Parts: sequence; C-alpha cells; structure tokens
Amino acid sequence: MKKLSFLFFIFLFQQALAQYQPHWQSLDQRKTPVWFEDAKFGIFIHWGVFSVPAWATKSNADGFGSGYAEWYWQRLFAPNLKIHPEFVAFHQKNYGNRSYQDFVHDFKAELFNPDDWAKMFEQAGAKYVVLTSKHHEGFTMWPSPQSWNWNAVDVGPHRDLAGDLAKAVKARNLRMGYYYSLYEWFNPTYKTDVDRYVNERMLPQMKDLVTRYQPDILWTDGEWDHPAKTWKSEELLAWLFNDSPVKNSVVVNDRWGNDTKGKHGSFATSEYGHGGTDNNEVNGFARPWEECRGMGESFGYNRNENLDSYRTGEQLVHQLIDIVARGGNLLLNIGPTADGRIPVIMQQRLEEIGGWLNVNGEAIYGSRKWEKAPKYTQDSPVYFTRKGEHLYAIVRKWQEEIIIENAPKPTKVRLLGFKGAVKFSYKNNVLRIEAPAVNPNTIPCRYAWTYAIMP
Repeated sequence: MKKLSFLFFIFLFQQALAQYQPHWQSLDQRKTPVWFEDAKFGIFIHWGVFSVPAWATKSNADGFGSGYAEWYWQRLFAPNLKIHPEFVAFHQKNYGNRSYQDFVHDFKAELFNPDDWAKMFEQAGAKYVVLTSKHHEGFTMWPSPQSWNWNAVDVGPHRDLAGDLAKAVKARNLRMGYYYSLYEWFNPTYKTDVDRYVNERMLPQMKDLVTRYQPDILWTDGEWDHPAKTWKSEELLAWLFNDSPVKNSVVVNDRWGNDTKGKHGSFATSEYGHGGTDNNEVNGFARPWEECRGMGESFGYNRNENLDSYRTGEQLVHQLIDIVARGGNLLLNIGPTADGRIPVIMQQRLEEIGGWLNVNGEAIYGSRKWEKAPKYTQDSPVYFTRKGEHLYAIVRKWQEEIIIENAPKPTKVRLLGFKGAVKFSYKNNVLRIEAPAVNPNTIPCRYAWTYAIMP
C-alpha cells in the first residue's frame, strides 16, 4: 500500500512538472516555433507502393480527390465513388487479378539517391521536407516493428527510406518532417477494434518515428473517421511537447481528429487552394497556416497526367508569392517514381522556383504579411511582405510605375537582382516607384520582381 502511494505521489509530481497537460486548453498554449513561420517553402513527398501503378483519373472536379494516385488501392473497393469503375477497368486491363499488395515487389527504389534529392531541394530554396512515412495503405517507409512484412526494409526496397532521406536532408541544414496517416483503409484491427489499433499500432509507431529520426514536423492525416479523443491525440501531443527528443523544435498540423481541423495544432492546413485568408487565419484559427498541393492534380505520381495537368514554373512562383504575402507557407509536393527518380518535369519546376528565390528570397524567408496591404485578388498587381522595418513590393507583371498607398517613407528603394539606382517619390503617404529603364529579362530572375523599400 505504501509503495502504491509513493508511486502515485511520483506520478502527481511528474504531472506537475510537465509543461503541457494532455488536453487542448493546455496544449494550445504552446507557441509555434518561429522557424516554421520563417521557412515559407517546403517540399512534400508522396512516395510508396502506390507509386507502382501510379495511376488515377485526371481530374479532382468531382470533389472526391479522384485525381489522387496515392488512393489507388482504396478506389478499387469504393463503389460509392463515381470514379470507381475507371480504376477497376484500368487495373483489370493492366494487372488482371493481381492484388495491390503484390505491387510491393516492384517498389524497389533502386535508383533512389537521397543525397541527390536533398541537394535538389536545397537548390529549389526549400527550407523543410515532409515525407510520407505511412499513407492510408499502412505501408511504412521505415522498419516499423508494428508493420511486420509491410515496410520498406522487410519487403520492396529492403532499405530504410525514411532514415536515409532524413540523414541527407539534415546534412544540408534543412528541416525534416514526416507525414503519418492515423487510419488505415484495410487494417483488420482498425476495422474491428479502433482502441486496440490506436494503442498497439498507431501510438507506438508515431513515438518510434519521432524517437528514431527526431523530425521537426509531424504532419498527420486520415483523422476524419474519429474525434481526437478516440485517436488519443492529446496524450500523444503532451508526450511530444514535454518528453520527446524534439519537444522544443517540433511543429504539428491541425489534423488530429474530425473535431480539430482549423482549431488545434501548431499550424492550420489547407489543400489545393481550399483555405488561407488575408488575415492569416484558416477558418478563424489565428495560427500560422500552410497550403499543400502537387505540381499537377495528384500527390502521388500519376502517369495519366500530361503537360497540361502541371502548373508552369511561373504559376508556382506566383502561388508562392500569393501565399507568403497572406502570411502562409507553401508545401509543394513531388511524386517520385517507384524506382526512386524525381520526374524531370518536377525537377525543372523546382529549378525554376529555386532560381527565383535565389534572387528574391530576401523578401520571402523570415517575412510576415504587411498589415496595411490591400485585399488580394487573382488580378492584384502588387503583393507585399515585410521584415522588420523593411517593406517588399513584389510585382508579378513588369510595370513602368508602382504606386503604393500607406507605405512608410523610404530613404532608398532597391530592385532585387539589379545593381542600378531606382527612382521614387513620396507625397501624402503615397509612394511612387519608377521602374528602371531596362529589359526585365536582363534582371537575373523571371516571373516576378521585388522592390525593397528601406527606411
């Protein structure tokens, strides 16, 4: 009895020392680490067994994400979805009665070079990387003890893909993160006993992932089946913020239950332009926010997409500008092939973004939205960011004159990437900037040009 009392006292003492308690009222008091809001641009990676069939319809217009190739397995058994017959017809024509699980034998990643990937991400100007450690199919990209014979070390590549990429990414001083699906489509334990699944598979896996690789981002998904209480999200986050090896640096998104999106987490998430507002909130959630999307319409590599499915480099740069000017981050996805290559078109898009950021990154990294900026529309001629007392005006189309109302009075105006002087005038709180008499194509950047307005 005395021993039990002593243990109970120790438990209460530990709870008192814990900075965050396992409930939202306490967890929401944790401030988002500044590095995340400073980073602005990250790379999402959807890669797994689904990269073998690598196929989906070409449109997400039906609202069901029918263009998401990473949902291939689920689409074969989803009779309520319009696109179900197309997936079944494609599978039967090309693979006959082959099961989805058999695809793992062709997921070999034999051309995967994590150092090359990390170098490419760095040159693209990305500051963080988020890899799918486990998608809704349940296959893990690391040797998870809870996923015996359905992980990248036991079968398929026979390699710790998550760990190898983390080493390469961190070696280039980029932040490493992992996407993790809370639920699994066809896991028999999940379908029959959710509590057992959470306790014996989900929670141990997430703790193992964090302890092994010490990521700075834990990006959860698949939360919609149950509320956070069922997923035991508050308990997991209390451990993450109090006791994990990344307790001071880690950030988490808002997908921790069907009652948490836009309410809890380090940052809010939107997808394919479905969120983010001028007042730096998603659904009224006053935290940093992040927009995620693919270069095309799919996250996982979709062989059914053509050139017209992909956004141009110019469109992606413009979207980055729009998101950052409104206070957000862009998490841009790539979908590698089953053998471990990043498709050349994706490499080219990353190179274009990196070239622009190499000149204009001063106006992006570490910046915040300008509170006095006008409301942005698709046709807005000028976007703004601020960093300390510096204001940056980014024009997406070359203009002979830029007029800015309510701007601070400058002592100097610079055009990033241009060494010559820039003329300006200031009267009645209105700043007029005269574009240099040069061909904008001679300035070492494309797609948009940035004026630094210096006090």
